[in-house]
Amino acid sequence: MATEILTGARIFDGSRFLDGHALLIEAGEIAAILPEARAPRQGRRAVSGILAPAFLDLQVNGGGGLMLDGTTDLDGLRRICAAHRALGTAGVLPTLITDTPQATAHVIALGIAAAKAQMPGFLGLHLEGPHLDPRRKGAHDPALIRPMAEDDLARLCDAARRLPALMVTLAPEAASPQQIAALARAGAVVSLGHSDCSHDKAHAAFAAGARCATHLFNAMSQIASRAPGLAGAVLAGDAAAGLIADGIHVHPAVMRLALAARPEGIFLVTDCMAFAGTDLAEMELGGRKVIRRDGRLTLADGTLAGADLTLPQAVALLVRQVGIAPQRALRMASAIPAALLGLQDRYGALAPGRPADLVLLGPDFTMRECWLSS
Repeated sequence: MATEILTGARIFDGSRFLDGHALLIEAGEIAAILPEARAPRQGRRAVSGILAPAFLDLQVNGGGGLMLDGTTDLDGLRRICAAHRALGTAGVLPTLITDTPQATAHVIALGIAAAKAQMPGFLGLHLEGPHLDPRRKGAHDPALIRPMAEDDLARLCDAARRLPALMVTLAPEAASPQQIAALARAGAVVSLGHSDCSHDKAHAAFAAGARCATHLFNAMSQIASRAPGLAGAVLAGDAAAGLIADGIHVHPAVMRLALAARPEGIFLVTDCMAFAGTDLAEMELGGRKVIRRDGRLTLADGTLAGADLTLPQAVALLVRQVGIAPQRALRMASAIPAALLGLQDRYGALAPGRPADLVLLGPDFTMRECWLSS
C-alpha cells in the first residue's frame, strides 16, 4: 500500500502543535512525523488546517436517524456508530437512556454481539439510568426510573465483565455505596448523574468507586455557598466529568469557571440524539416528540432533550467563546476520554506505530476530513 504523506497542516500530536512537519500514513498506521524538508517528495498531499487525533464520544444516544433502544439491532447499531465516524469520532459509547429491564437486557446483549463482531467505532455501552433521582429526571421517563435491585446489579456486573467498556450513570439516591463498589470492582465506570444528592452523599459515592459525573451541571444538585451539591463535589475533587459544550446546556462563563477549577479530568460529550448526521427536524423519544430548532433539542414543554452538537463544534466553542487553549480543547475530545476508558495507548495521540485515527479541522475547527484505521 502506498504511503500517504500529509503536509501543510499544523499537527497536534496530543500534547503540542508541530509546525512545518509532515505526517506519513502507511497501511492504516502512522509511519512517521518529521520535518517537511525530510519527508519524501513522492506521495505528498498538501492539506491546510489542523491534523489532530480523532475524537471519542462517551455519550451518544443515537445518530443517523436512529436512537439506541430496546428495538435496535446490529445493523442499527452499526448505523449509529457510522454516523459518528463520519463526523470525526473514531469511537463512541452508544447510550441507552432510562428504559425497561427488558430493553436494558436487549441492549447489553446487542453490545456484546457488537464487540464480538468488532464493529467499527463501537467502544462499549453507556447505560444512563434507570437508577436515577426523579427530581432530576430531565428528559428521562419518570415512570421507568427506579432504585437499583440485586438483579439489576448482577446484570450490570456481568455486562461490565463481558463488554469492552461499560459506563453506568446512576444517582447515589438510587444505588448504595456497596452496589457502586461492586460495579467498580466488575470494571464498570460508575458515573454520577441525574441526582439531587448532597455534597457528602456524592463524596461517599466517589469514595465507594464512582469516578465520573455525567453532563456536568445538568440534571444535578448545584453549587450553593453552604450546600456544594454534586457539582461542587466534582469541582472540588478529582473525578472525571463529561461536559456538553454547546453554550445552551452550560453557559460559557460557567464552563470557564469549571475548567479553571479543574485543569484536568473534564472531557467533551455531545449527548446527541438520532438527529446526528441528519437534517431531521423532529423525532420520537418514548412516545414524546423531540423538536430540533435553532441548535436546541427540546420536548414539547421546553425540557432539553439531548444536544444538537458535534465534537468539532464543541471544540470550537471552547476555544472561541470560553477562551480555552486549542491544545486543551482537543485533548478534552480525545486523550481525556481515552484515558477514562483505559484506551490511551490506542487513542488520543499521534505518534509512529499508532493507528492512523485522525481528523483534519479547518482554522475555525470545522471538520474537513478524517482518517480512521478500522
